[in-house]
Amino acid sequence: MSKARGISRRTVLRGLGTSLALPFLEAMTPAVAAAESVAGGSAAPVRMAFCFVPNGVNLKNWGPERSGSDYELPWSLQPLSALRDDLLVLTGLTHDKGRANGDGAGDHARSASVFLTGAQPVKTHGSGIRVGMSVDQAAARQLGGLTKFSSLEFGCDGGRNSGNCDSGYSCAYSNNISWASETSPNSKEVDPRRAFDRLFGNGKEREVAENQARRLRRRLSILDFVLDDARRLNARLGSRDRGKVDEYLTGMRDLEKRLSRVQSASSASEVEEPAGRPETPGRRMAFKQHVNLMTDLMVLAFQGDLTRVSTLMFARAGSNRSYREVSVPDGHHGLSHHQGRESNLEKIRRIDRFHVEQFAYFIEKLKGVKEGDGTLLDNCMVLYGSGISDGNRHNNENLPLLLAGRGGGSIDPGRHIIYERETPACNLFVSMLERTGASVDSFGDSTGDLRYLTT
Repeated sequence: MSKARGISRRTVLRGLGTSLALPFLEAMTPAVAAAESVAGGSAAPVRMAFCFVPNGVNLKNWGPERSGSDYELPWSLQPLSALRDDLLVLTGLTHDKGRANGDGAGDHARSASVFLTGAQPVKTHGSGIRVGMSVDQAAARQLGGLTKFSSLEFGCDGGRNSGNCDSGYSCAYSNNISWASETSPNSKEVDPRRAFDRLFGNGKEREVAENQARRLRRRLSILDFVLDDARRLNARLGSRDRGKVDEYLTGMRDLEKRLSRVQSASSASEVEEPAGRPETPGRRMAFKQHVNLMTDLMVLAFQGDLTRVSTLMFARAGSNRSYREVSVPDGHHGLSHHQGRESNLEKIRRIDRFHVEQFAYFIEKLKGVKEGDGTLLDNCMVLYGSGISDGNRHNNENLPLLLAGRGGGSIDPGRHIIYERETPACNLFVSMLERTGASVDSFGDSTGDLRYLTT
C-alpha cells in the first residue's frame, strides 16, 4: 500500500514552463472518491475517444459471419485478435443524415461531418456552414471542467476550413469530425511535437517558450524541469505508486525522444490534393509513425487525466493518400471507387488492415496501463470507424464500427452484435454519453439508447 494518503487527483509536477499531471495512484483514492462522490463519479473516470478513417472499407472482408461471442475475426480485423475480449464489432448501425436527402453529391464531406454529429450538413462552401454539435463536445461541455483540457482534437492531415472541397461542400466538413457548435468546427492539431508541448506546458507563453529554447539548446528533457517536485513526491509514496509514476514518466520520456527525431508535421497536407492524384508523403513522417505518436499522446492525456474526451482523424474525408507501406501506390479515394474489380478490392483490404493495425496499437497501449484494479482501457470507450460503408456505393447504412473498452464496467465486450437495419448510430452516442455521466435525452437522430452493450 502507499504511504501517502489524500493526494489530490489534481497534483502536478511543476517547473519552468512545465506542468505534468500524474497517473491515477493508490494514494489518490480517498481524495478522489470524496471529491467525485457528490457528482456520482468513480475514482477512475470513464474516457471516450473517437477514431475516424475515410472512404469506407471492403465490406466483404470486414464483418464476422457469426454474431455473439463465438465469432471469428475476418482478415482485415485480425490485428485485433489479441484484443478480441476487449472489443465489440457493431454491425447494422446507420447515419441517415450522411445520405444526400435531396442535397446531391458530396458524400465524403457528409461522411465526416455526420460521423460524430448525426446531423445533416447544410450544403455550402461559403460562410453559412452548419451541421450540429458532435458527441465528443456534448461530453466535453459537461465533463470539461474536471480536467485541464475539456477535449483534445488530433489528426494526421492538415487542411483548410474554407473553400469548396467536395461538390459544393465546405472544406470544414471534410476536415473535421469535432464540432463545438452547429457552426464551429474544432480545428485539429496535426503536429505531434506541438501537441506534446501543449499538453505538458503550464500555459504561460513566455515560460513555455523559454522551456523549449533551453531544451533545444542544452538537449534537456521536459522532465529535467520537474525533478525537484518529482523527488519530493516520491518521498511520500509507497513502492507501488512510485512504480506507477516511474512508468508514466518513462513513457513520456520515450515519446519525447521519438518526437525529437521526427520532422514537424505542422504543414502536412495543407493543400487539398486533386481527387485523381494520390497524396504523396514526400518528406513528411511516415503515416504509421504519425498515427502512433498521436495515439501515444492520447494515452498519456487519459493516463494523466488531462482530458476525458479526444478525437483522431487518420485522414480527411475523401483522402487520396497512397499506402506504399502495404504495397498500395494508388490513391485511397480512387481505389474506393472499385467498381467491383477484385484488384481494387484487394488493395482496399490491405489498407483496411493497415488502419486496423494502428488502432490495435492504440488499444494495446491503453490496455498496458494499470489503473486501479484494472487497466486504462477498462475505463475507456474507443470508437473506430468510417462515416461511409462502401466507398463505391457511398452508402451510410451498416457502417464499419468497432467499440473497444469496458466503459468503467458498463460494457461487456468480446462480441459481434448485429442490429436491425436502419438502427441510428446516434443511439450508440446516447449510450456512450450516459456511461461518462454526461447523459442526454436524445442526440442527433437517435430513437433511444443502444441495446445489447451489456449481456
